[in-house]
Amino acid sequence: MLAATRQRFLDDYIKIRHAEGRGSPDSEYYLALPYRDVTGRLQDQWTIRAKSFRYLEARVLPGIERESGRSLRIADLGAGNCWLSYRLALRGNRPIAIDILGDPLDGLAAGRHYQKHAGFARVNAEFDELPLAAGSLDVAIYNASIHYSTDYRRTLSEIRRCLRPGGCFLIVDSPVYRRREHGEMMVRERHQQFQKTYGFASDTLRSIEYFDTEMLGELGRELGISWKIYRPWYGWQWAMRPWKARWRGKRPPSNFWILAGRFHA
Repeated sequence: MLAATRQRFLDDYIKIRHAEGRGSPDSEYYLALPYRDVTGRLQDQWTIRAKSFRYLEARVLPGIERESGRSLRIADLGAGNCWLSYRLALRGNRPIAIDILGDPLDGLAAGRHYQKHAGFARVNAEFDELPLAAGSLDVAIYNASIHYSTDYRRTLSEIRRCLRPGGCFLIVDSPVYRRREHGEMMVRERHQQFQKTYGFASDTLRSIEYFDTEMLGELGRELGISWKIYRPWYGWQWAMRPWKARWRGKRPPSNFWILAGRFHA
């Protein structure tokens, strides 16, 4: 990524995140994530994140940990304030928090709040140029982050380099649509909303911003990926969203599936 493009993206991103009320000067805020937003500002969002993590912790990670039989080296990609790395470390794993954002409220610098409770490395780097040795990872987790990629093929090719044979990657809390046009509609709506609210569209970086089922098939064939799709239960109100959207004549909402990928040998 060009330095000027990266900086403009980061400037826009930080403005939006701070305006949304993310982060706190207090450690209590970070230590409670993802289960509770002690500020109360974004509890609805964190409720969804907590349900995703509970599913990941109960239904996905245990099998990977048993298969390995040892502490896992896990890259937390797009780690943000590092809450996932903290939770992974508490499970006895060895996470590396990786992000291009070093912000003290919502980026890697916020990871300082966790260090005396569970230490882990924090690395400033991009998805597509990871400062990791080939075959050095057991697992990579894109936690609400891979949709910022501008080229999924390049991003996933880089993580293939870093994973050991038999390793896997997980995509959590990124929007998935059944049809591509619905993802494109979401992107347009999102940029229009940013323009209206903040005075800029936040489109400096041409992020893809979603997956669709056809796209997953294409990536699987081209990169040799076997996908397993997990469907967490977010409650009846969440489950009714597609019906409400259809009733109102709107596009279908996204799914927040957990996508587990393994590269063929």
